[in-house]
Amino acid sequence: MAAAGGLDPIENPDGVRAANLSAAVDAASVDGTLYAYPLTADNGYFLYYNKAYFSEEDVQTLDRMLEIAAESGRLAVMDWSSAWYVYSFFGNTGLEVGLNEDGLTNYCTWNSAEGPVSGVDVARSMLDIAAGSGFESRTDEEFLAGVRDGSVIAGVSGVWNAVAIQEAWGEDAGAAKLPTFTCKGQQIQMASFSGCKLIGVNAYSKHPQWAARLAEWITSEENQRLRFELRGQGPANASAANSPEVQAAPAIAALLAQSEFSQLQRVGGKFWDPVAEFAGNMARGNPSGADLQAQLDRLVEGVTAR
Repeated sequence: MAAAGGLDPIENPDGVRAANLSAAVDAASVDGTLYAYPLTADNGYFLYYNKAYFSEEDVQTLDRMLEIAAESGRLAVMDWSSAWYVYSFFGNTGLEVGLNEDGLTNYCTWNSAEGPVSGVDVARSMLDIAAGSGFESRTDEEFLAGVRDGSVIAGVSGVWNAVAIQEAWGEDAGAAKLPTFTCKGQQIQMASFSGCKLIGVNAYSKHPQWAARLAEWITSEENQRLRFELRGQGPANASAANSPEVQAAPAIAALLAQSEFSQLQRVGGKFWDPVAEFAGNMARGNPSGADLQAQLDRLVEGVTAR
C-alpha cells in the first residue's frame, strides 16, 4: 500500500514509536518511515491442543501428535488452503521467500534442489503428513467446529480463537509453540509468519486529520486493553502488552514462544494463490501423481511473477 501511494507517512511518528513494541513499529514501517498505527502484535499462529489427550512432551513433535490423534479416532488439523500457514514447512529449511526491493514482487527458492533440505524433501514430508488418518486440512471455521463437536483435539491457529477454545475445552485448553516435523530424516522446527494488525489513513482521504485522530483513538492504550479483555488479542501498545494480565495469557505465551521461529510477513500479492494451489494438492495426496519438482517450479514461477 505504501509503494502504491495509498498511505501517507504518520505525522507524529516519534510518539507512536515510543508508545508501541518495536516489532509492531517495524511491521508498520517501510524503509524506516512509519505508515500506520499499530493495533495488535499478535498476528501469528501457534498450536492449540487438548490436554486430555496430549502431554507437554507429546506436543513437541508432530509425529507423536498425529499418532495420538489416529489412535483416538480424532484429528490434529491445519489449514493448507492458506499459504500463510503453509510457510511453516519451508521457513526453517534454508529455503527462502520474501519481498524484493521494489516493494511489490517476490523472490522465492522453495523449488531449490540444493542445500541440506530441498523443496521436494518438504513436499514429500507434507504428503506423509496428509496420508495419516490423524491429520486433516481444515479452514479456521472448520477447525473451531471440530473443537466444539470433539472431533478435533489439536490445531494451528491464532489468538483470535483463544476465547472460543477456552469455552470449548475449559481446563483442558493448552497452547504451545508449533511442533517439529520430520523432513529428510531429521526433525525441523515448524516456522511461522508473524505480523501485526495496523490502522492506516487513506492518502486520498478528504479529511486526513480527522481520519488520523480516529486511527489514534482506535489504537489507544485503553482500547488495546479492551480488545484483549473482550477478544484475547495481544496489544501492540508497550504498556498494555507488558501488563500482568496479558503476560499470563496462555495464547500470548505460546505466541511469544513461537516468535523465536517466526519471520515478519513481507510478501507481495502473487505469493498466496500459487502456494495454496500447491499445498491443496499435497493435502489431497497428489492424486494425479504429478512430478513434485515440476509443481514446485510452477509455484515459484507464480510467486515471483511480475
